[in-house]
Amino acid sequence: MPPHKDQDFLAFVLDQLSALKSVTSRRMFGGIGLYRAETFFAIIDEGRLYFVTDETTRASYQERGMRPFQYAPGKFIHTYYEVPVDVLEDDGALSDWARAAVDVQGRRTRTKMRARTLPKAKSRASTSKKTKARTRTPARKRK
Repeated sequence: MPPHKDQDFLAFVLDQLSALKSVTSRRMFGGIGLYRAETFFAIIDEGRLYFVTDETTRASYQERGMRPFQYAPGKFIHTYYEVPVDVLEDDGALSDWARAAVDVQGRRTRTKMRARTLPKAKSRASTSKKTKARTRTPARKRK
């Protein structure tokens, strides 16, 4: 497989994140995904690094004028925001922001897992339809 167009940038980012253990990369959708252990927390595309965000971290990106990840003209993923250059160049700051992104993704994953394991509540409408169906069954006539 030929080297990825962002291979040099990936090497730089991984070097900057060397304080974090178990950071790996995988090619995905024309870009590169970054993982800490099995947690997907970042995207590299077109020489830019994007971290996953939520309502607790997104403001830090927006206050610095950072934009969400754009995967096609006019198409954005609003949970991933570009990492500011000054953070990217400071390995300590970048590691802190990466830890926050890993935490965000961990919370998102736990929330999704809980939603899948909770039993779905039956709606009153479906329950009442079944009850009505049972009560409407005509009684047999005796001969």
